Amino acid sequence: MINQWKDKLAVITGASSGIGEALARKLAAQGMQVLLVARRRERLEILAGEIRAAGGSARILTADLRRAADRARLCEQAGNADVLVNNAGLGWYGYADQMSWKTAQEMVQVNVEAVVQLSLAFLARMRLRNAGHIINIGSISGCLPSQGIALYGATKSFLDAFTTALHRELTGTHVHVSVVRAGPVKTEFGEAALALENGGHVPTEKIGVSSERVAERVWTLLQHPRRFLYVPGYLRLVPWLELSFGWIIDRLGPLLLKKHKA
Repeated sequence: MINQWKDKLAVITGASSGIGEALARKLAAQGMQVLLVARRRERLEILAGEIRAAGGSARILTADLRRAADRARLCEQAGNADVLVNNAGLGWYGYADQMSWKTAQEMVQVNVEAVVQLSLAFLARMRLRNAGHIINIGSISGCLPSQGIALYGATKSFLDAFTTALHRELTGTHVHVSVVRAGPVKTEFGEAALALENGGHVPTEKIGVSSERVAERVWTLLQHPRRFLYVPGYLRLVPWLELSFGWIIDRLGPLLLKKHKA
């Protein structure tokens, strides 16, 4: 099979760990040039060095995606990227009224504002070339509103709606927009959520698939574009479960959250 992405440029946000790191290694191993974006410069430098040592092409750009100015700088310096992966995300677990406004605002800035600003900027260039692919790393929580992750789930629901609308606008072109509806993934996500003010342990933090598995599925998505992709695949049943048995979650969800927080 001809590798249509060889030597193409992929911009990956949140690349210093977890899914972003695994995806950077995967795409570089497939011959793509990768631009690694995150706040932690030291981690980015180590990852880029390891990719180059393995024969890949990588460069880094430190940016805080909570800041519009940093996002604008990324759009300017990335140039005509062929792939944009909006992977950076912020989570928090607990009763919504116990979340500080600072945490809530930062979650919206990273999970929503950054995705919109980057997507619109890169999409305009892709449409001029009539080529490119934007992949948004979402969550199954976007299809299953759950206790403890009220705002996080809402940001992922936005991601689903935003992706679907763009996908439909691009019908008939060679530009694609997709969302990955991921279930629990073994990353530092839970630790980061716990470190925030009033944050709690994410119940699913010790289970889930590996970041490498998600990266493999994203590579498949680049080869065979579609609007959405579930990881693991069996999660495609979740929307039907919500429609059929959401009333059970309405009753048990509050009890589960109360027990977990206790």
